[in-house]
Amino acid sequence: MDTRSSETVVISFPADLSIWGRQQIDTPHFRAYLKKTLGQIERGDEWEEFVGVGCCGNTLDVPLRIEQIDGDGIVNPDTEIEYVEREACGIAGGWLVQSAGGPTV
Repeated sequence: MDTRSSETVVISFPADLSIWGRQQIDTPHFRAYLKKTLGQIERGDEWEEFVGVGCCGNTLDVPLRIEQIDGDGIVNPDTEIEYVEREACGIAGGWLVQSAGGPTV
């Protein structure tokens, strides 16, 4: 059995991520999903992760990035995940479909 793992992994999210989006990435089930799916990682790895569908069917994909790894770069169920905020990126995580600023299709 492979016992290698990273003790802690620091993942960043954009500063303009909504409160709802921050709540989603901090749920136990989202953290468990990351621990199960990330596997081998390197500092600087970036990807977008689907975090949920809002009440109006508006989906939210969050750009995440590995900022720091304490260990060998292998994520498993024992790895602790910490989040930090990074610069804004223009993520559209609001409920535009409900507002006058929404798309006009």
